[in-house]
Amino acid sequence: MTFELEASLRSRNFDMSIKLSDGETLAILGPNGAGKSTLLGVISGLLRPDSGRAQIGGRQLFDLDGGNHRWSAPHLRGTALLAQEALLFPHLSVLENVAFGPRSKGASKAAAGETARLWLTEVEAIHLESRKPAELSGGQAQRVAVARALAAEPELLLLDEPMSALDIHAAPLLRRVLKRVLAGRNAIIVTHDVLDAYMLADRVVVVENGRISEEGPTRQVLERPRSHFAAGLAGLNLVSGMITEQGITTPDGRLFAGQHDPEWSPAPGQEGVAAFPPSAVSVFLGDVHGSPRNSFPVTIRDLEPHGDQIRVRAAGSGTGERGTLSADITPAASADLGLVPGMNVRFVVKSALVSIYPA
Repeated sequence: MTFELEASLRSRNFDMSIKLSDGETLAILGPNGAGKSTLLGVISGLLRPDSGRAQIGGRQLFDLDGGNHRWSAPHLRGTALLAQEALLFPHLSVLENVAFGPRSKGASKAAAGETARLWLTEVEAIHLESRKPAELSGGQAQRVAVARALAAEPELLLLDEPMSALDIHAAPLLRRVLKRVLAGRNAIIVTHDVLDAYMLADRVVVVENGRISEEGPTRQVLERPRSHFAAGLAGLNLVSGMITEQGITTPDGRLFAGQHDPEWSPAPGQEGVAAFPPSAVSVFLGDVHGSPRNSFPVTIRDLEPHGDQIRVRAAGSGTGERGTLSADITPAASADLGLVPGMNVRFVVKSALVSIYPA
């Protein structure tokens, strides 16, 4: 079942248009305040936009553009919203919580109970059916909330950071459960976790400042990002500029050399990006021998552990989002160089390790 939405909300600087194919799961990524939760609010009917329209499978959810405005109440939309907190009814048992949706649609107590047990089994929580929410861990409660949402048979499932309130042990289990139950189902998941996008989503939309800045198949967006936010999620450095035969020219006139995609013919003057991992960056204290093509002075902002490496974040003119880039070096190398925040160093990147593609 397909889903389409176009909506604008001036008070929140929100203007988006999205589509879902039948059985597609879409991940919404973006920084805090970008408009992700606003999008879910508009779809679910909790927020009314100034203009726009939305439909599921040809059935109108709202249409505020024509002469006769149409607006469906949240409980009539065929959507289910799973929030960061489970929000289970505290006075009902787990079974009664999950059976609530079918019961509210007119199912008998026996039929609703059967449906509830089916979904509790599906989310690996059938052994919890007689407990009250106060007796559940965070991970258990969230799995029950998933079962409750699915028992209502929604045409579109909305998930708002479902893993954010869980500990590192509960999140992987819920992620595995969601991967299974979302297969072939229309769903939109808001997340900050790149692993959620990789495991659960067919396609990714990156939202910044109330607008869509990038979208496409999950692997394509995260392996070849065009927005700085997506590049940060994917752990890549991104430098923007104008395409040249050698690479790109940054806004401050610096040439950043790299390798063009062999399947793509660049047009001179076209906007492009250079992407490369922090592991491709070398750090030097002074002049570099051999005149490497990508060598530029930066000032260290901070250093932090990153696995078995030290991630060096630095600022320099024209070197990325707000002039920032990252390098990964060994702790021994960091100690030998005596790196500290505020120090002026030189970053060097081999052009063979830099990918150039359109912005």
